[in-house]
Amino acid sequence: MISELKSSHKKNELILIVEDDKFLRELLVRKIKDEGFKLSIAVTGQEALAKAKKDRPQLILLDLILPGMGGFEVLEQIRIDPQISKIPVIILSNIGEEREVEKGIQLGASGYLIKAHFTPDEIIQKIKQVLDKKDL
Repeated sequence: MISELKSSHKKNELILIVEDDKFLRELLVRKIKDEGFKLSIAVTGQEALAKAKKDRPQLILLDLILPGMGGFEVLEQIRIDPQISKIPVIILSNIGEEREVEKGIQLGASGYLIKAHFTPDEIIQKIKQVLDKKDL
């Protein structure tokens, strides 16, 4: 059972949330903070890249539809930058077409969650799973 997974993640790990929807962003911030993670927040793709380089988060939660630079382009830029290329990225989007999910995985996403299909608690579990794999 997912809720019984033993998580070895360290408290105070930094997660960068890249989300332009204020309501969802605030909901995620509350849930993720309650789990003991530190947070960095970006609303645009350009801001996400700048914060990834500056803050060096342990994980990035990335929306695809963003003002200016879209999420796929952000992911491509992350993967080609040696300073931040190893940071795991979970895509969290309402775009759920199979070809889009495949594109995200091919670009190096550690996971692809469709917003409408996952509760905040399930998103937290996915974050912990990805962080646990990273530590192996």
